[in-house]
Amino acid sequence: MVVLLDLRVGLSEVGWVGGGVLAVGVAVLLGRALVRTRTRRFGSANAVTLSRSVLTVAVAALAVGTDLRGRALVVLVSLAALALVLDLVDGRVARRTGTVSTLGARFDMEVDALLVLVLSVAVVRSLGWSVAWVLVIGAARYLLLAAAAVLPWLREPTPVRPWAKVVAAVQGVALTVVVAGVLPRTVALGVLVAALALLSESFGWQVRWLWRHRARGRTARPAPAVVAPAATAAAALVVWAALVLPDRATDLSASSLLRVPLEGAVLLGLAVLVPPRAARAAAVGAGLVIAVVVLLKVLEGVFWGVFDRPFDLLNDGYYLGPGFGVLVDSIGRAAAVGAVAALVLAVVALAVTLPWSLLRLARVARGRRALALGVAALMALLWVGATVTGARIPGGAGVATASTTTAAYDQVTRLRADLADRKAFGAAIRHDPYANVPPDRLLTALRGKDVLLVFVESYGRVAVEGSRFSPAVSSALVRGTQRLTAAGYATRSAYLTSPTFGGGSWLAHATMQSGLWVDSQQRYDQLLSTRRLTLSAAFGRAGWRTVLDAPATTRPWPQGARFYGVDRLYGAADVGYRGPAFSYATMPDQYVLAALHRLELAGKDRRPVMAEIDLVSSHHPWTPLPRMVGWDEVGDGSVFDDMPSQGLSPRQAVGDPDRVRELYGRSIVYSWQALVSYLDHYRDPNLVVIALGDHQPHRSVSGRDPGRDVPVSVIAQDPQVLRAITGWDWRPGLLPAPDAPVWPMDRFRNTFLRTFSLEGRNPS
Repeated sequence: MVVLLDLRVGLSEVGWVGGGVLAVGVAVLLGRALVRTRTRRFGSANAVTLSRSVLTVAVAALAVGTDLRGRALVVLVSLAALALVLDLVDGRVARRTGTVSTLGARFDMEVDALLVLVLSVAVVRSLGWSVAWVLVIGAARYLLLAAAAVLPWLREPTPVRPWAKVVAAVQGVALTVVVAGVLPRTVALGVLVAALALLSESFGWQVRWLWRHRARGRTARPAPAVVAPAATAAAALVVWAALVLPDRATDLSASSLLRVPLEGAVLLGLAVLVPPRAARAAAVGAGLVIAVVVLLKVLEGVFWGVFDRPFDLLNDGYYLGPGFGVLVDSIGRAAAVGAVAALVLAVVALAVTLPWSLLRLARVARGRRALALGVAALMALLWVGATVTGARIPGGAGVATASTTTAAYDQVTRLRADLADRKAFGAAIRHDPYANVPPDRLLTALRGKDVLLVFVESYGRVAVEGSRFSPAVSSALVRGTQRLTAAGYATRSAYLTSPTFGGGSWLAHATMQSGLWVDSQQRYDQLLSTRRLTLSAAFGRAGWRTVLDAPATTRPWPQGARFYGVDRLYGAADVGYRGPAFSYATMPDQYVLAALHRLELAGKDRRPVMAEIDLVSSHHPWTPLPRMVGWDEVGDGSVFDDMPSQGLSPRQAVGDPDRVRELYGRSIVYSWQALVSYLDHYRDPNLVVIALGDHQPHRSVSGRDPGRDVPVSVIAQDPQVLRAITGWDWRPGLLPAPDAPVWPMDRFRNTFLRTFSLEGRNPS
């Protein structure tokens, strides 16, 4: 059948594999059922059901192996409709020929369920991942079967209910009609919601009936003899894998299963030695705890891979929102919602599977006490021996492990450290040598000058040295230096060590502005509730108009404006932009600079301006990128309308790591082109620019152990400004020398204020 479909409409490799695997699976399961039930005569009714299963396999191949358009869609709908019609035939044939059987009824039911699952996949592929919830319709029966494996009372038969047959038929018809595309999208969604509601009522009735009748003397049917040992083996494998999971789950390999977990020996011994009721309670509790620890290990691996630091249970929940935003920018909102839904289901499955596995193992252990105690003792001896000898598995990890206990202990230790840090950081906030400096003694060497603090998103040291893309970025910086020199500017550059890596730009912004090491969300939240003197606030106290230009800010943020001490905060909606977004970037960097100039710097009779500007075109996923246009063409940004469609979409780039790194390099080049071009076009002898990165890009771009350094440059035309920072020993040019000074980022505020205030004297 799959061959005929390929000849007729053409199937992709996914269609061939999906159809082939499904066909083999149906054949194997049917063959086992025939042997187990000792069926000698297949019968005409079962033959009809078999033909429906063939049609279902064909629909599956089309659903995953074509674009569901034109001829492929017509064939899929036709085959699905034929399968639905035949569903009315096999039962009647069985009754007329007297061949009704348990096998036939089960075969018919499973083919029905499989067809609904396949059609739900086709609906999602047709309408997009925004309707991923439709997969619940297709997975409903299989979810119930999975639940029955844990809850024996769900295995009992229920009274025949004709309405349930009607609901089952409605599912296939509704899904087929929606896939056919004959309904407007709104109507199609209504049909799907109605189908799901009917299915929920039907399954809800079944579960409710079983729950009410679970204790009427009826015992659950025992599992087949082959299933029980297999289930026990599966439970043991699940628990073993969870216990030997490395501290960073992303480091898991097949050889990890060769490790011996201390917790396994302890749990097995307790299952035998404690009373049965206590053992059951302990098994459930331990299963839930292990599930939580597994989740923490996964998060630990993710945070090390992206942010180059461990996961902080108390503070890192904040990243859920920004993380989802980045996911949307990378793969689209519908796919992101589907991914989150899949993650939630995985967490739920983990929370169910581990307690069930431990309950089963505890029950088996109590039935074979001597064997269980022997295995526990052997595991303990192996663990001690491996610890003493230092035995290791391939890959370097020790054979003996207590990673579950270690991971839990590490999280508790971090929680205690976080709580203690609040007091220590509070003292650091209060200790500020510049808090009480009079306004007339602040920043005296910069009076009359506009000062721009420009953050270039994800601009890390890896952009300028030691990577495949660094030559292109370095060349752009050299050209930028030459262009600025020709325009009358001088430049000095060095490195700052950022408190964050791979993300969390706001931590770097707060560190740079406050002169404090803000390396956690807890510190950031604590700082924002204070009146710590920021660079912006210091300029404001000294008479400057202060501005924060944050194009990534899409909602009112009065707390940020109050903390940073700015007169005006420009968010994405405040600068008159009418052009397109570029993935994460709400507007191109060129527009950010042009709008700030128009709104704040172009006037003649005004106070000097100090502005923090956050450039975001170099934010992940780094595509599509805008192109530079003439400054007189920028206008309201509509000139950029056609550009997003001319570049790669994030979904096209995300699967190619080399392409992603190349796009990152291009985005840094673009951001610097925009800034250099702006400075050249609007030449100003009374302008001082501090341009720096906020953090390194995440590890998939930076590689292993890249450090946390980011380049920083001072750009000015006034030679007195450059003479004032001679003692900093920063090197000429926008491209920092390999041996350029490296400061911690929290050092900059005090050094800057000391350099340009009080004629170089420390505050008293």
